[in-house]
Amino acid sequence: MPDSYPDPFDEKWTPNMVANLVFVIQNERVLLIHKKTGLGKGKINGPGGKIEPGETSLEAAVREVQEELLITPLGLKEMGVLYFDFVDGLKLHCTVFSSSGFEGEPTETREAKPEWFAFDKIPYDRMWADDIHWLPAMLKGHKFDAWFGFDDEEIIYKRLEIYSESEAIGITDL
Repeated sequence: MPDSYPDPFDEKWTPNMVANLVFVIQNERVLLIHKKTGLGKGKINGPGGKIEPGETSLEAAVREVQEELLITPLGLKEMGVLYFDFVDGLKLHCTVFSSSGFEGEPTETREAKPEWFAFDKIPYDRMWADDIHWLPAMLKGHKFDAWFGFDDEEIIYKRLEIYSESEAIGITDL
């Protein structure tokens, strides 16, 4: 990693934004959104967003999915944590959840347009550059921790740890 970039492994690293993502998974398909507002506008991602003061990550995950898709996710399970460090100063801590079902009908809102994708048809080229590194493992049920440095939309460093139960099964550094 170049000396001019912050070290994501430094214990002093403190996020200035805390958020979450939710991936509703059913029958080898995942419910994604075409993001219409905020960070990542124009990209495809899982629903989610900032955690409000006084909320837990889980409470915020439910609220964000309800706001963005007008559904309530069920069977939420924490799958991993993403640590993002952007050259522009954004330091984002993002908890990732999977959901085994939902109540309601996924509905387009001013924030998001829902679309189901088969696991082998996920449009990674229209998503954040980090997603292709951890999302396939998460969709297979693996937990993970991942650190990414970004300069605008380009990854400048990464570290990915994938777990099966509590045992590390892969670590990747760039």
